[in-house]
Amino acid sequence: MKRYRTRRPIGALLALTAAGGLLLTGCAGGGDADQGTKESAADSRGDSVPMPAPDRPRDEGEQRYDGGTATGESGETEDSRETAPDPDHLSTFALDVDTASYGYARRTLSEGRLPDPSTVRPEEFVNSFRQDYDRPDGDGFTVTVDGARTDEEDWSLVRVGLATRGAEQEGERPPAALTFVIDISGSMAEPGRLDLAKESLGTMTDRLRDDDSVALVTFSDEAETVLPMTRLGDRRGRVHDAIDSLEPTDSTNLGAGVETGYDTAVEGRREGATNRVVLVSDALANTGDTDADAILERIADERREHGITLFGVGVGSDYGDALMERLADKGDGHTTYVSDTEDAREVFSEQLPRHIELTARDAKAQVAFDPETVAEFRLVGYDNRRVADEDFRDDRVDGGEVGPGHTVTALYAVRVRPGADGHLATATVRWLDPGTRAPHEESGDVETGTLADSVWGADRGLRVTATAAYFADALRAPYDGGGGALPGAPRLGELAERAGALADSTEDPDVGQLAEAVRQADRLT
Repeated sequence: MKRYRTRRPIGALLALTAAGGLLLTGCAGGGDADQGTKESAADSRGDSVPMPAPDRPRDEGEQRYDGGTATGESGETEDSRETAPDPDHLSTFALDVDTASYGYARRTLSEGRLPDPSTVRPEEFVNSFRQDYDRPDGDGFTVTVDGARTDEEDWSLVRVGLATRGAEQEGERPPAALTFVIDISGSMAEPGRLDLAKESLGTMTDRLRDDDSVALVTFSDEAETVLPMTRLGDRRGRVHDAIDSLEPTDSTNLGAGVETGYDTAVEGRREGATNRVVLVSDALANTGDTDADAILERIADERREHGITLFGVGVGSDYGDALMERLADKGDGHTTYVSDTEDAREVFSEQLPRHIELTARDAKAQVAFDPETVAEFRLVGYDNRRVADEDFRDDRVDGGEVGPGHTVTALYAVRVRPGADGHLATATVRWLDPGTRAPHEESGDVETGTLADSVWGADRGLRVTATAAYFADALRAPYDGGGGALPGAPRLGELAERAGALADSTEDPDVGQLAEAVRQADRLT
């Protein structure tokens, strides 16, 4: 299987001035822009023609795909999430590196239950696995585009891979000012919740630098600042004492916890540092302000005014996935889920201490499919990350924040026109420099010749991506024993066999966990 990668730096196009602190790590789009709430492709209705990716001009008569229902080539009405209508061949979305949906699905399956289909977000399954994309030497991205054929005639999977520089190249990062907001409600007494959080926070405290700062807020029926912003230095013992004192108590006043957490973060905010609120909770709000919109507005205000962002860490077998994701989206942050000690070690001891830096702000991607070779396409997942095509180069529209050591994968199901040959698509990523806010772009191209091989004979990365996507698609359907909605979807039993073989050949423990999760799902259907 061939790969085509073209680096096409556009450089600084426009200098923008805006407030905003550095973020910890890769974050999902979806927060408010400085002048108002971002319009997604699903709720933006206009007559303007979208701006295409570089070097792929559009005809004047082409119409914008706005996420509504569409009429396909057969003339029948189709769900807009299935395929984009002809003649629109643009797809635009904010970058996202969330992984909580996959982690929670694994936890649910291990307990003998199928996850609620509404909690299954395919892009978070796909982005839970390491990829071997080329990485840039400095800040910004590389763009890698490849693909392979599915078992369904004329349909292929096309993978767009974006990568930032390696975390080992981060050099002198800015100091961190982290406000941990810890849920100590009664439900957190369950093994694998508060006990896991305490152990992880203690380990992380020892790994942070002397010039980093930590604050600790707890909430149950009320919220309390247990530890104000404290420079570590020789005060680590004080931080450990505060962590060790945490005990589960009453109900879950999540709204009070978030508000007190942000108040504490604002009071202890450090200029020139990465200021972030880290929320550790099962997100099952049942006391006080439980209205999501009110909590979300509070987070958006603080992000916009003080540059303080949110990282949501979900725990527990019963978990408020939808609320945690919305909180992180509005807070210019991202979510993950921890179910065991190994997950917690990775999140608190590896990701947070190592990725306290931002390499790209408000990052968006746009893929321009060639109408001469592509009949229709579908972006897998990213349902709440869609951006109106004409907003791709509108830097007032919020994108995603990404740090070093990250990869972002977007997978498309693409129906190629019979006999078509040549250019298939151009993928472009646009981001703002986190310091100067100057915009930059990189692009990559893919040709139809790349699709000669079968998905199941492709390289490791694409096979893992396809397996994760098919798995999510089957869980989301929900699965009925006859295959999913993605072209060429195998039955779960066959997918379990393919995942097991892939795990054996790669000897990758993460792929081994994926194979076990597919087997568990197959037994439950």
